[in-house]
Amino acid sequence: MDIRKVKKLIELLEESNISEIEIQEGEESVRISRHPNGTSQAPQVLPEYAPQAQPAQAPDPATPGTATPAQEAPEAPTYRGEAVVSPMVGTFYRSPAPGAKPFAEPGDTVKKGDTVCIVEAMKMMNQIEADRDGVIEAVLMDDGEPVEFDQPMVVIA
Repeated sequence: MDIRKVKKLIELLEESNISEIEIQEGEESVRISRHPNGTSQAPQVLPEYAPQAQPAQAPDPATPGTATPAQEAPEAPTYRGEAVVSPMVGTFYRSPAPGAKPFAEPGDTVKKGDTVCIVEAMKMMNQIEADRDGVIEAVLMDDGEPVEFDQPMVVIA
């Protein structure tokens, strides 16, 4: 979880009458409590790491030769470039408005600082810029698709 988000949560807790808040992003969660043991006056961050381990499924020996779900899944494509990842949780958009020309298409040349997409978070449109010069190798998301923090969105080679 991004430390800036944790600091912002602490500030919000200090400015409000809330005594505790818990946020979960994927497998990570953080609980910030004003009075964790009933004695402390300063907010304290208590990370709770409880990943749920999934037991591995053994193939059924009664049916040899059948494919398991892991064998049926196609391999993810590999890219030679580096991904531009989302700095926040939100909604991905390729263009500035519905029906408008996308910011970046595969094969387009971009320079560092060029807008490659938008992530909408809390009704704010955040332009995401290329972090290096290069050529757009792939756009990994569709318009209106939810995006997680640190999720790859565009690949620049």
